[in-house]
Amino acid sequence: MTEAPDIILEKRALRWRIKAWRTGLTAEDRRRAAAALAGHGLGFLAPAPGTAVSGFASLDDELDCGPLLQRLAGGGMRLALPVVQGKGLPLLFRAWAPGDVMGSGVWGIAEPVADSPAIEPDIVLVPLLAFDRTGRRIGYGGGFYDRTLRQLRARKPIVAVGLAYDEQRVDAVPHLDYDERLDWVLTPSGPIRCIG
Repeated sequence: MTEAPDIILEKRALRWRIKAWRTGLTAEDRRRAAAALAGHGLGFLAPAPGTAVSGFASLDDELDCGPLLQRLAGGGMRLALPVVQGKGLPLLFRAWAPGDVMGSGVWGIAEPVADSPAIEPDIVLVPLLAFDRTGRRIGYGGGFYDRTLRQLRARKPIVAVGLAYDEQRVDAVPHLDYDERLDWVLTPSGPIRCIG
C-alpha cells in the first residue's frame, strides 16, 4: 500500500496536469461541452419534479454547469448552490434559481445570499479535476465535498454526480480512506455509472 505522503504527492501532480490541460481549452470548447451536459440532463437518474439538486458556480475553465442548471430549473427541480462555512467544515446548500442575486464567498466564488433558505440536496453535482471508473475523484484539495457527501450520506440516500470533460477520466485516481466516491459522472459524451 502506498504511504499517505506519496498519495498526496500523486494527487498534487494529477491536479497540476489536469489544470494545465484545461487551460488549453478554447471558449468554444467550453461552450460546446456545457451545452452537451445540458442536452443530457439528469434523465438517467429519473428525478421526480421537486427533487433538490445542488449545482455549483463554475470557476475559470471548469466545466460550466450553468446551462444544465437552467434545464433542471425548467424541469421543475429545486436548485441549490454551495456555501463554504469554514475550513474543515462541510458545505451548506442554499436555495438558488437562475437570475438570483449572488454574493461572493470564499476565494471569490459566487454563492447564494445569506437569507436564501438552506436546502438538503437529493442529488449533488460535484466539480472535479479527475475521475476514474470506480467513482474516485480528485478535487481541489480542500476536502469540502468529501466531508459534505459523508455527512449527507449519513442522513439519507443521495446521489453524487461528478461533472467532467471526457478527457478528465484517468485509469486510477490516487485516494485515501476518507475520499468519498461518486455514484455517476456526467461528461459531454454522456453519463457514466461508477462501479466501485
